[in-house]
Amino acid sequence: MSEIEQLQQSILTDIAAASDEAALETVRVAALGKNGSVSALLKTLGTMTPDERKVQGPLINGLKDAVNAALLARRDALKNAALDQRLNTESVDVTLPLRESPSEAGRIHPISQVIDELTAIFADMGFAVAEGPDVETDDYNFTKLNFPEGHPAREMHDTFYFNPKPDGSRLLLRTHTSPVQVRTMLSQKPPIRVICPGRTYRSDSDQTHTPMFHQVEGLVIDKGSHLGHLKWILAEFCKAFFEVDSVKMRFRPSFFPFTEPSLEVDIQCKRDKNEIRFGEGEDWLEILGCGMVHPNVLRNCGIDPDEYQGFAWGMGIDRIAMLKYGMPDLRPFFEADMRWLSHYGFRPLDFPTLAGGLSS
Repeated sequence: MSEIEQLQQSILTDIAAASDEAALETVRVAALGKNGSVSALLKTLGTMTPDERKVQGPLINGLKDAVNAALLARRDALKNAALDQRLNTESVDVTLPLRESPSEAGRIHPISQVIDELTAIFADMGFAVAEGPDVETDDYNFTKLNFPEGHPAREMHDTFYFNPKPDGSRLLLRTHTSPVQVRTMLSQKPPIRVICPGRTYRSDSDQTHTPMFHQVEGLVIDKGSHLGHLKWILAEFCKAFFEVDSVKMRFRPSFFPFTEPSLEVDIQCKRDKNEIRFGEGEDWLEILGCGMVHPNVLRNCGIDPDEYQGFAWGMGIDRIAMLKYGMPDLRPFFEADMRWLSHYGFRPLDFPTLAGGLSS
């Protein structure tokens, strides 16, 4: 019996042994949570060779589907058993409204849901997930990314700095997730294929900006990577994320210190009655920035730009969540209003999968 089969048998046994919904939720988190056993296997797909992925991908996804099916079946069985027990032991005042159970009333925040959707899409393309600290050094946040001391480009970021240390250096709250790319390049040898989702911080607040927000950036470093690969990845992502059959994109020249050439990407859309629809229409909407990794960044991270090249891109998770799910204002994302979360949130067992539909 293979390791995956043993893990599946163990998880299914735990599911069958769950005596109530709280115990079942514990099993679910242990298997499918952020640090769960099945989630850990899914994260390994990005580090596999294409041949290994062809073999292991269906097995791991089959394991995930089997666990989800068993969880749903056991959950229904527990609910029916609990209902039978209550009917046999309790009297019900039918004049009172029925209250939802915590598992029914609880909701997954749209940001968490969209991060899961992003992970599912890019994992299918062979990307691993990289993470780093929110508190960063000036060197990782700016200098190694080709922001020289005193360079005007540093003023593009309204940075939260900590008090200076005795030597004059200062820590800061990262203004983008690009430092995670730096840490990845310093710790891994090419080829590299990662996405870097996480919180970022800038001193800005209005209808479309908040002091703390979320970004996801992608990085590919290889000997033959080029803009054609970047364009394909972004097009496939937009089709999968917005769940449309096709999408038109246009690339405009721009400036970012860490890429050369630098580009901004617009996607085709239709604006109608305060709604934005993608994959149709004659309008355009800016969605992200991208470009080829600047040779100086590669040198700063110990990679020879004469041997390797790469591309990177970045987009706001909060922004694409607003666009996909029709949220007009960014600020309620962080106000902890239960009425808003009840309306826009997702049920705990609505796991996004490419096969089943991300937002179904």
